[in-house]
Amino acid sequence: MKTLEDHLSQYASYHRDPRNIASHFPGILLIVLAVAILLSRPALVVGGWPLSPAVVLASAVALFYLRLDRPLGLLMTGLLAMALWLGALLAARSTAIWLAWGLGLFIVGWAIQFVGHHYEGRKPAFLDDLAGLAIGPLFIATEAVFWLGGRPQLRQAIEERAGPVRRRQPSR
Repeated sequence: MKTLEDHLSQYASYHRDPRNIASHFPGILLIVLAVAILLSRPALVVGGWPLSPAVVLASAVALFYLRLDRPLGLLMTGLLAMALWLGALLAARSTAIWLAWGLGLFIVGWAIQFVGHHYEGRKPAFLDDLAGLAIGPLFIATEAVFWLGGRPQLRQAIEERAGPVRRRQPSR
């Protein structure tokens, strides 16, 4: 079974250009929110709690993250809970609003992702390993933790395996 370092190193190897990494922050956030919106219908109330395909998927992914790493898993669980909350709010609106927001964010999110991969010069990681669809949100959260100075040993281990983030060449 792959470790956190294995998953993040493999994903990071597809993301060494800083423009690609930067594009993943809005791109992945929009895609995660879009999936939460689109899968928030239908919702059944079970024991006073709404149960939708979005809740089932987010619960499975949260358990996956928690298995990989408790602190990052807790961070991701909180972020997924916020996406579920926003998704449920929009799914409760009219069908036109639900679909417009869900599909619109999904399309824009993927467009941003593909622009980033244009700069990278490499296809998205999930095309070689579907686990990349779950690792992408964890990757951007971990990158944010790195930027804030957290988890330096993990950052070093990933960079040893995937290589450092390339510096941008100055424009001429």
